[in-house]
Amino acid sequence: MKLEDYMLPCMNKKLFGIDCPGCGLQRSTILLSEGKFYDAFTMFPAIYTTILLVAIAILHFFLKKKITLKILVVLAFSNVAIIILAYIIKMNKLLS
Repeated sequence: MKLEDYMLPCMNKKLFGIDCPGCGLQRSTILLSEGKFYDAFTMFPAIYTTILLVAIAILHFFLKKKITLKILVVLAFSNVAIIILAYIIKMNKLLS
């Protein structure tokens, strides 16, 4: 039994044949669990900021401090920016 057997399919890719901005997140997480850190980053460049974002969100849930909220907001915006930038680069490579 492998983790890959339980991955959710990308509906955007199934319907339109084009990757969505989140494509690669599940595979990247599996690569991280296997210790392939560089491969995880190349699969989904926002993997490390996403993990950090989830960790800070959990920390904020328990602490409810203003500082964790500020960090959470900055991290969320930077994570979205990385995802969008990586998606634009990926689509540029695919279409050219």
